[in-house]
Amino acid sequence: MGTILIVDDDSQLRQSFDKLLTEEGHTIRTASTGEAGIAMVQESAPDLVVMDVRLPGMSGLETFRAIREIEPKLPVIVMTAFGTTETAIEATKLGAFEYVLKPFEIPEILALIDQALEAGRFMRSRVEIDVVPEVASAEAIIGRSKAMQEVYKAIGRVASTDATVLIRGESGTGKELVARAIYQHSLRGDKPFLVINCVAIPETLLESELFGYEKGAFTGAMSRRVGKIQQAHGGTILLDEIGDMPFSIQAKILRLLQEKSIERLGGREPISVDVRIIAATNRDLEAAVAEARFREDLYYRLKVVTLWLPPLRDRSDDIPLLADYFLAQFAGDMDTYNPGMSKEAKFLLTSRPWPGNVRELANTIQKALIFSRGAPITPEDISRAIGDEHIPVGADSAADEAIRQWVRETLSSGTSKDMFNSLMDRFARMLIIEALKLTSGNRTRAAKILSISRPTLLARIEKYRLTIKASVESDQA
Repeated sequence: MGTILIVDDDSQLRQSFDKLLTEEGHTIRTASTGEAGIAMVQESAPDLVVMDVRLPGMSGLETFRAIREIEPKLPVIVMTAFGTTETAIEATKLGAFEYVLKPFEIPEILALIDQALEAGRFMRSRVEIDVVPEVASAEAIIGRSKAMQEVYKAIGRVASTDATVLIRGESGTGKELVARAIYQHSLRGDKPFLVINCVAIPETLLESELFGYEKGAFTGAMSRRVGKIQQAHGGTILLDEIGDMPFSIQAKILRLLQEKSIERLGGREPISVDVRIIAATNRDLEAAVAEARFREDLYYRLKVVTLWLPPLRDRSDDIPLLADYFLAQFAGDMDTYNPGMSKEAKFLLTSRPWPGNVRELANTIQKALIFSRGAPITPEDISRAIGDEHIPVGADSAADEAIRQWVRETLSSGTSKDMFNSLMDRFARMLIIEALKLTSGNRTRAAKILSISRPTLLARIEKYRLTIKASVESDQA
C-alpha cells in the first residue's frame, strides 16, 4: 500500500479515485492544479503521482518537470482525454512511468498503479550491503563469507561503469537484490529502474511490453504505446529470467545492445534509447546455446561482466547471520518479541543443503518464529518448520541414549573452555570419518550422504586436518 497524489481539475474524477484507491488500502491526496500538486510533493513526497496533462494554470507537462526536479525517483502516471502522439512522446522523454488515455478500465488502472508503486519502491529502497543483521533494513544483502566478499567487490567494480552485467545463480540466491545494489551505486542511480520478468509475462505480450507498439500494429492497438525500454531512457532495466526469454525476442534485445536502438511493433523507424541492461538467470545458458534455445551472439553480448552468486550450501558460515537477520525482520513485521535462537537450532540450520537457498531459509525462519510462541527457537521448531520427517524431535532410542551418555560424560569433565563448539566439532568429525569410510574415501559420495556440498565437506576435512587415508584407517584401527 502507498500514498498516491491525484492531480486533476475534474472533481468527480478525484472523488472516484479517492473512493476506489482508499478501498484498495492506499492513502489518497488530491490537488486540482499543478501548483497545488507541486506544493504537496514539496511538503511530503507521495509514493506515486497520477496526473492529468490538461490543468488550469501550469500545464501538466510543466508540472511534471517541476515534480521531476523535486523527486527524480517518484513514479508519475500521466493521463489525458485528448491524447496526441507528441504529448505521449514528450511525457515519455520526461520519464513518465506510463501514459494512459481516458476513459480507462478500472482493473487496468489498478494493475498499472500497483506496478508503478513497486517500481518506485525498487528505486527508492536502499539495498544495504554487509551490515549488522539485527539493525539491517528490510532490503539487505547479508553475508561475510569469502564468497560473499567477492560478490561485494564485484558490485563495487561494475556499479560505476555502464557495462552490461549478467547475474547468474540458483533460484533464491538474491539476484534481484544484487541488481538493485548495482543500480543504486551506479551513475544512473537517480534515473528510472524497471524490472521485466521474462517468465511472468506471456510471450504474446512480452514484445509489446518491452518495445511498445504503433497505432494499428495489431487488432486492439487503438493508439501508440511506449514500451518499458523507452520508458527507462537514461536509466537501467533488469531483464529477470532472461534464460527463458522467447527466441523470437532475443534478436531485438541483441539489436538494443549493439545499436542502442529499438523498433516498436508496427513501426519502421529505429528509436534511439540510452539504457543500461542488467540480466539475471538461473538457467544453464551454455546448454541453451548448444541446444539452439538461446542466441550465441546475445549470450556473448550479455556476459560482458558475469557475476555468480553462490548457493547457500557453499556459504554455510553465513547461515547464522542470515537466521538472525530474518528473525529480526519477521519479528518486526509480526510486531512480536524477538525470542532469539539456540545454538543447537543454528547448528541444525547450517547442516542442511537448502536447495531453495536464501528464500527457503527465510520461509523456514518465519514459520519457526510462529511455532516458537515467544520462546527461543529450538531445533524442534526448525524441524516442524522444515517439515522434515527424517529429523527426530524428542525421539527416544538406544542410539539416542548412547549419544546422551557420551555428551553427559564430556560435559561433566569440563575440560574445554568452548564446550559447545568442541562437542559439535567432535561429532562433525566422526560423521565425516564414517561417511568417508562408507564411501571408501569418495568425497563426492560422502558429501551427498551427509547432504552437504562437496566444497563444504572439503572445508571441514581441512579444518579437522583429516586426509582420506587417515580418515578411513582411523575408523579401522
